[in-house]
Amino acid sequence: MADPIYKQMTAFLVQEGIGDLSHTGKTYMGHLLAVHRLLEEHGCNLDTCRAGLFHSVYGTEEFQRFQLPIDRRAEVSALIGERAERLAYLNCAMDRASFDACLERTESPYPMRDRLTGAEIPLDRADFDDLCRVQLYDWLEQVPRSRRGYNYRRAAYRRIAERLGREAVATYDRVFATESTPPV
Repeated sequence: MADPIYKQMTAFLVQEGIGDLSHTGKTYMGHLLAVHRLLEEHGCNLDTCRAGLFHSVYGTEEFQRFQLPIDRRAEVSALIGERAERLAYLNCAMDRASFDACLERTESPYPMRDRLTGAEIPLDRADFDDLCRVQLYDWLEQVPRSRRGYNYRRAAYRRIAERLGREAVATYDRVFATESTPPV
């Protein structure tokens, strides 16, 4: 099902100047659109797909080439919805080591550290699983083009795929089957 505000969301991103910004061998906009499409193809809910489109809008631990100021969160929330914006913010603000540690947990809460504020944010299972979806499909979309290569957080991404189930594992395996050199 097509998102009824897809054009408004993409117009917002283009208006913010991300259209020609490069990102892992394509444009940043191309990457964001591809992540959104992957999430849709994997049957993710509207909030998760929208969060995927905005997954790095505030910058992330690794991606700092574009950063919408945090004081514009209300504006983004008004556009994409409160939960979608929260997931996007969490993806941007997460301390990845704390997120990866949560992958070992089987029950909520999933305590993730916000690297921007230092606060610990307890996530319920639904939010944590949707954040896992955003993380996985963001990385799988770009890994074959990435300078970081196939080994960056590989064990964590595998755990995410296993947590999300058979379809996610199959997608993970398909992407990593294109690997040109064996992992070290």
